[in-house]
Amino acid sequence: MEIPGLGTLTADEYGSLVSAPVPVPVLGGITLPFHVDGYADDPAQQDFHAAVRAFLALDRTALEAAADGVFDYYRHMGEVFGDELDDFPRIAGPADVWDHVTFARHQVTVSRDGGGEPVYVSVEAECGWEEEHGLQVVFRDGARITKVGPYDGHLTNDTDVLYER
Repeated sequence: MEIPGLGTLTADEYGSLVSAPVPVPVLGGITLPFHVDGYADDPAQQDFHAAVRAFLALDRTALEAAADGVFDYYRHMGEVFGDELDDFPRIAGPADVWDHVTFARHQVTVSRDGGGEPVYVSVEAECGWEEEHGLQVVFRDGARITKVGPYDGHLTNDTDVLYER
């Protein structure tokens, strides 16, 4: 199956369509495979095309806009675990938070949260302050970050804040 911007995708053992690694400008140009869920049976496949196109058009400024929310997540984990861990990073502020995040070992997931919902692009990352759950960054319609926090697989929060406890 072909998806614009991703090329030819093949089905994996879980039913996801998987692309070859694609350069992702918003993540500094690293190449990651895309896993696309629910596309084959979706009546509005053009929504997936639009979300992928929007996501691949983003540059690093999209991440910078979410730095405050990611820093809130870091501070919360510091309140919970910082005193117990010798190697807990010390991050001065939101401008420095991305220096402690690594996207390179994961994939990009494109899916809907449910029927008729927007298409979300979700990226999992490693972060220096939460080794077990890492970091999840979710882009609604591929265009705007609407969720950051520990990776939980969910695509939305119940509120419009970027991080909630």
